[in-house]
Amino acid sequence: MGKGGEESADCEKALPKYSWEEIQKHNLRADKWIVLERKVYNITEWAKRHPGGIRVISHFAGEDATDAFRAFHPDLNYVRKFLKPLLLGELAPEEPSQDRDKCAKLVEDFRALRKTAEDMKLFSADPVFFTLCLGHILLLEFLAWFTLSYFGIGWISTIITAFILATSQAQAGWLQHDFGHLSVFKKSKWNHLFHKIVIGHLKGASGNWWNHRHFQHHAKPNIFKKDPDVNMLHTFVLGKTQPVEYGKKKLKYLPYNHQHEYFFLIGPPLLIPVYFHIQIVHTMISRRDWVDLIWSLSYYTRYFTTYIPFFGIWGALAFISFVRLIESHWFVWVTQMNHIPMEIEYEQYQDWLSMQLAATCNIEQSFFNNWFTGHLNFQIEHHLFPTMPRCNYWKIAPLVKSLCAKHGIVYEEKHLSTAVIDVIRSLKKSGELWLDAYLYK
Repeated sequence: MGKGGEESADCEKALPKYSWEEIQKHNLRADKWIVLERKVYNITEWAKRHPGGIRVISHFAGEDATDAFRAFHPDLNYVRKFLKPLLLGELAPEEPSQDRDKCAKLVEDFRALRKTAEDMKLFSADPVFFTLCLGHILLLEFLAWFTLSYFGIGWISTIITAFILATSQAQAGWLQHDFGHLSVFKKSKWNHLFHKIVIGHLKGASGNWWNHRHFQHHAKPNIFKKDPDVNMLHTFVLGKTQPVEYGKKKLKYLPYNHQHEYFFLIGPPLLIPVYFHIQIVHTMISRRDWVDLIWSLSYYTRYFTTYIPFFGIWGALAFISFVRLIESHWFVWVTQMNHIPMEIEYEQYQDWLSMQLAATCNIEQSFFNNWFTGHLNFQIEHHLFPTMPRCNYWKIAPLVKSLCAKHGIVYEEKHLSTAVIDVIRSLKKSGELWLDAYLYK
């Protein structure tokens, strides 16, 4: 061994060794350690500057975050440069690579599956596919304007135009989702730029707001206090544990035993037009995110310039509200049918594969389902490999099914209609659990 090799070996030997018992103590707000590939890092200060947001990386404090790290970062060599100053040491030789008795064989097999996907070039996007996605969105925008220009502003043409625009908005939502997950371009900077364009200029929303919220959902799906998508602000109770907790505490913000009924009144109709809009505006202003605000204003400038000549100011406001109402129904059913009927719990510290499969299910493949959901009918594959281009999910799905079968993990796939009905069934069941605990416990 040469001199350089000896120095490298001495450096490795000099790294402090840590046990999982010690590492798991550092999961506090002001003291956060994580483990990546058996190396221990102190992320306490770095978390505040983490591009994906402070919360998403903090959710793995005290844990092995190797698979999440690989899932979110397409260019690992680039990201590793930021890790060097954070290095504290490594796991002691006698310590397993996985914390909390996670199945080492399952983790090993999943990582082998990821390597297979990489060898199959499934993380490489098809430029023609995404060009067509963007093209048909722009075509729908043109058709909406053309319909009013040619047929006038009668009730029928106005309603048709609203549905065309809602379709455009929904499809733009799926496309911004692709760019947000860095799954289109090889260079992250181009994904970030087009994400701003699509979510900002085509939808009027904020890319940073979406990133910080959505990445938390992917990191810890359906986990209370970590996944913002299951923070229902006391409007609904979800899963099996939360309803009983609310019932025992005699919490009755709403009659939860009827939540499967009032869901139709305050769920799909209000999420995008009210809750998301308030949250997006508040986030951009409170965080002084002026770049996103400018992109958002460019959308509204374009929209009102186009539709005020047809409807006037108040008519244009009413029209866009109707469009958002349609889009909100579309968005809620597509996103919630994959998650609400699944396990919703507090942190269980599962391995990446088990955690994602417990929280997600698929909807059967068809041309319509693929288009209607933006390929989120392959929710399982999307959650396992969030940077994989959506047009490749169907190729990896059989291998994921095989791995789940090997380890006895349920891979759930449903008909579209069954998935929609299951949302209501699960809300009703949770409401009944709440009522029972409220009355008798």
